[in-house]
Amino acid sequence: MHRDFRLNRLISTRCMKELAMHVYDLMENSTAAGSSEVTLSIVDSLKDNDFHFTIQDNGRGMSPEFLARVTDPYTTSRTTRKVGLGLPLIKMNTENCGGGMRLESEVGQGTRLEFWFQHSHWDRPPMGDLAGTLVMLFSAHEEIRFLFHYRTDSGQYDLDTDELREALDGMSLNDYKVMAYLKEMVAENLAEIHANE
Repeated sequence: MHRDFRLNRLISTRCMKELAMHVYDLMENSTAAGSSEVTLSIVDSLKDNDFHFTIQDNGRGMSPEFLARVTDPYTTSRTTRKVGLGLPLIKMNTENCGGGMRLESEVGQGTRLEFWFQHSHWDRPPMGDLAGTLVMLFSAHEEIRFLFHYRTDSGQYDLDTDELREALDGMSLNDYKVMAYLKEMVAENLAEIHANE
């Protein structure tokens, strides 16, 4: 059996079975790239049969040469893991679900990643705990400004961690009680606009 086929089977069946974990892994790429601002935008439309994610950062960006091979699972800039699974895995999952992926980057200008699925595709991974995932990111990277936009057919929810920090008046986003409150707040706001139904 071909090595790449075995690897694809392994990562598709054992890794990141929920979209929230994809989002976490891909946004961690942005934090590792020295970004001071990272934006996650999600369009969740049953009407258009579209589940569309965009992650944009102002980090170091990638050279054209690295960008051309970055979806190879054996290409990574990490020193702690020799195989970079995030982009190859999301590319494979989107293509298996009637969607696709687009990646744009420029050295010194940051990176923009888009990936999308047919909302109704039976192989599309479930969302999972998006609220908990976002709060983990916010608390782990308090120095970074995160912007979050989630639009459904029923409405839109927007969140800005700079505004959160101002409202918290000096309390850390890494405080356990603050994390629990934020997770509940995000989950309630997403439920109000019927996210991922």
